[in-house]
Amino acid sequence: MSKDVSLKEFQKKIDNWIAHHGGYWSPLSMLSAIVEEIGELAKEINHLEGFKPKKSDKISADLGEELADVIFALICLANSYKIDISYELEAVIKKYTIRDSNRFK
Repeated sequence: MSKDVSLKEFQKKIDNWIAHHGGYWSPLSMLSAIVEEIGELAKEINHLEGFKPKKSDKISADLGEELADVIFALICLANSYKIDISYELEAVIKKYTIRDSNRFK
């Protein structure tokens, strides 16, 4: 993809994709998918950091792909609850800025 896409645009793009592929799963199923994707991300980081070599029969994944899988799954859950993730992310950044402004100095 050559241009930067906003989270709002990704939410719409994913919503359209899901609409054409059977609809959203139940929230608990989506949460389970998020946990599964985070596990795959953890495995990839364990491998990259040298803590746990991959089994020889496993296909090598890409860290970027694993991160994107987690984001995709999170956006699906946000969409199913009609949450504007851009708005919420801005609010969280503001919260951390206020709460942690002197914490790490």
